[in-house]
Amino acid sequence: MKTMQTEAAEARLGATMNAAKETKISARNVQVYYGDTHALRDVDVDLESRTVTAFIGPSGCGKSTFLRCLNRMNDTIDVARVEGEIKIDGEDIYDKQVDPVQLRAKVGMVFQKPNPFPKSIYDNIAYGPRIHGLARSKGDLDEIVERALRRGAIWEEVKDRLNAPGTGLSGGQQQRLCIARAVATEPEVLLMDEPCSALDPIATAKVEELIDELRENYTIVIVTHSMQQAARVSQRTAMFHLGELVEFGDTKTIFTNPSEKRTQDYITGRFG
Repeated sequence: MKTMQTEAAEARLGATMNAAKETKISARNVQVYYGDTHALRDVDVDLESRTVTAFIGPSGCGKSTFLRCLNRMNDTIDVARVEGEIKIDGEDIYDKQVDPVQLRAKVGMVFQKPNPFPKSIYDNIAYGPRIHGLARSKGDLDEIVERALRRGAIWEEVKDRLNAPGTGLSGGQQQRLCIARAVATEPEVLLMDEPCSALDPIATAKVEELIDELRENYTIVIVTHSMQQAARVSQRTAMFHLGELVEFGDTKTIFTNPSEKRTQDYITGRFG
């Protein structure tokens, strides 16, 4: 017979498991056009909170296009048009009331090539918190910078040279600096577009380890051409091909028992 304490513990465990699986991003009937080109069609997907989701597929298949929909980066392309509905925490991010600048504070992005600002390491991190008014004093800003650099797993390497230029770091350090910069504004979602493609294997391993640690606090979406990387870092995988979302599910299932032949062919190297 269950005690009240046992039932309460089970209820807490159930709530924790449900919270871990709640939907963070929901997309319905998403279409993307670049001029007359229909680049992405009929995308329906729910991305879970505090989970790493990998987007895979051959070049030009739509995975980066969809990634850029999630923080409205396509708004910066004159000929781009996005239709359908994308919600984060139930809020339509394409609603006219939504400020894209504020959205991008909530949805951070790390690009393929490390792109530190031509500023000091400190100012690279402090830039976002300053423009979003997240620090009331220099002491607050110092704390934010240290916390972000620690989350970016680079604090120990740069703490004694915060005034040195960020562009003077190695490629792998620059990418971790860019990740630290992205988390400095306390986002809830991190988008990563081929974050390791310009890095050597050792730097790649460090970034992958960092992604695994960040998953405890962030919902992460990563575009990658590396099947091995997708298998290592993600819990969920979406396969894109010719502008369509072909298959979506648990990473292990996608890689060991895909339901679509196109997924099987891509993973086994028959095309792509």
